[in-house]
Amino acid sequence: FEWTHLIHEGFRPWSNPVGAPQFGSSFFLLTGFHGLHVLAGVIYLAVVGLRALRGVYERRGSYEAVEVAGLYWHFVDLVWVFIFTFMYLV
Repeated sequence: FEWTHLIHEGFRPWSNPVGAPQFGSSFFLLTGFHGLHVLAGVIYLAVVGLRALRGVYERRGSYEAVEVAGLYWHFVDLVWVFIFTFMYLV
């Protein structure tokens, strides 16, 4: 929604109608790259969740993959805090 709204307003990765053109490239790069990481995290969490339901980790006696999934998701979440702060609030 945000991208379509900004594109409709004239924002592009190479231009910005209300300020420095670097904003457009920075905004689309950071939010797009973050979105790809969120998508990868959701897929990874779904795979880990299905494997947990099937008892794979219980049979192994190791839940490291679940911990790694949690760490990855928290890292992506933490990055969003910085992206939101610097792109929307500053």
